[in-house]
Amino acid sequence: MTLDADRIRALHAAKLRALARSVLDVELAEVSGTDDGALAVAAGAEPAVVCLAQERSERALGGALALAERTGCDDVHVFAEDHSGVLARRAACFVPAPVVWSIEGASATAAEPAPRPVEPTPPRVPELVSLLASAGVEIAVEHGVITGEVEGLEVARVVPAAPAAEASDASEGSGDIDPHDGHESATAWQIEVGVGAHDREAFALLHADEPTAEAIGRVAEVVRTHRSPGASPHPLNRMGAARWLRSLLIRRPELVDAGRLRAASPPVPREGPKELSPAVAYGLTPDGRRLVVVVCVGIDLDVVPFAADARLFLDPDAELTIVLPRRDAHDVIRAMAARLDSPAEIAEIDDEWRTLSTAGA
Repeated sequence: MTLDADRIRALHAAKLRALARSVLDVELAEVSGTDDGALAVAAGAEPAVVCLAQERSERALGGALALAERTGCDDVHVFAEDHSGVLARRAACFVPAPVVWSIEGASATAAEPAPRPVEPTPPRVPELVSLLASAGVEIAVEHGVITGEVEGLEVARVVPAAPAAEASDASEGSGDIDPHDGHESATAWQIEVGVGAHDREAFALLHADEPTAEAIGRVAEVVRTHRSPGASPHPLNRMGAARWLRSLLIRRPELVDAGRLRAASPPVPREGPKELSPAVAYGLTPDGRRLVVVVCVGIDLDVVPFAADARLFLDPDAELTIVLPRRDAHDVIRAMAARLDSPAEIAEIDDEWRTLSTAGA
């Protein structure tokens, strides 16, 4: 039986009350159940924010910290069944650090921070990378995956070739190197064209005989038309807005007082181009200091924990800048950025940044 939204929220609230009682020995008077979990402020001599991260749990820390800022609480507790290690790793970047609890049945234990992830090595496929470059797309490498993008939107991806296609022109001679035995593995690679997995599959069925370079160019031109100043609203200019803005900043780093930037991997892999998440860049300030830039479009309370995790992943000693359109630079995000053990700078950019996409390119 499918539960309605009100029932789900009530169950989340009840679960948080039970956990707060059994683990923290506090009674929660008012609990706000949400689709993703529940939030409450535990009254007492030293009030505390208490949070249940039930769904999309890896994104729960920002909401808890935002409530702490609004209520003046320094004590924050987050209960999670999934991703508790990632939450604990991100929580350790703040002062004072929130406590993350890993739910175990009706109780919970303090979560251990997950180790910094290790980024996989991408396949060694110079001929496919050259093909992407010749098609006029931006080349991005994230968590070992090579993609071709237009204004931050993926239009092509390097994937393992299907068995029947391993001898095709697109994958010939593109075997990966196995670091364990020093010889080329049997893996062959090819380029699939399209925006997301379903689009790539459909494109392959409909345009199987089209040369890869022409196919990339054709899809890229469609995307470029929609991701340009003055384009009418369309799904292709609503997806991946943060990555579109990152693409602009890589071309024009001076907009956020950077000297040089390149695309970089987020701290956790994305599920696909439709996922709403910040984009990450890495580079240098104008005077040569190392810099991690995290770009977000829209109000995202979890952008600061995400950005702290991105710096930890890429370069823990780098400076950190969070880029937001002016209308999204909310005071609570600034307060959370100042709460980091190494505070982040907030860089505002014009709300009409899309009109800058071709200017000065």
